[in-house]
Amino acid sequence: MKTDEALKIIGGSLSKPSKMPGWSIGLPAKECKTGAKLQKVPGSVCHDCYALKGCYVFKVVQDAQYRRLAAIKNDRWTMAMAHLINSKKPDVFRWHDSGDVQDLDHLHKIYDVCRLTPTKRHWMPTREAWIKNYLRNKPANLVIRFSAPMVDQTAPASWPNSSEVVSSGASCPAPKQNNECRDCRACWDASIKTISYGKH
Repeated sequence: MKTDEALKIIGGSLSKPSKMPGWSIGLPAKECKTGAKLQKVPGSVCHDCYALKGCYVFKVVQDAQYRRLAAIKNDRWTMAMAHLINSKKPDVFRWHDSGDVQDLDHLHKIYDVCRLTPTKRHWMPTREAWIKNYLRNKPANLVIRFSAPMVDQTAPASWPNSSEVVSSGASCPAPKQNNECRDCRACWDASIKTISYGKH
């Protein structure tokens, strides 16, 4: 498969968050299943969602996100995603710098992409609690972190990996280093059970 063909299949492009050391793929935050409900709840981590403001609201960005969302249904999406991720130099990939898993079929396709990219480390934050029932099938190179729904809420201990948004005392070093990961790879590290991010 050629790169141009793979890009067309997945909806035109991957995303490259300036903070991240590697690539990602962004979907519309408005289409989050659980997140869309939490956006209406004051005090939730989604109430002031970063992916619903700033550059994310530009029409060109929204159009790209909806193309990527529709492309997931393409039978060749899995192979195209694997080709693109394998072609990139960074060894880390973040699933969904905006948006979230849509359904079980989407989750299975993500698992397949991870299996087809064994030299890459994958990290996927999610607020979809049902995914816990399918963690036993998760590839070893994928870290799924369940995000606690409310600000300053402790993440459930029942998940192998999780994340929290806190008002103070965050473990994520990005705010202290120009809002960049730099050499930190904690989010991709399964041995780190919970990571806390500062509210922003």
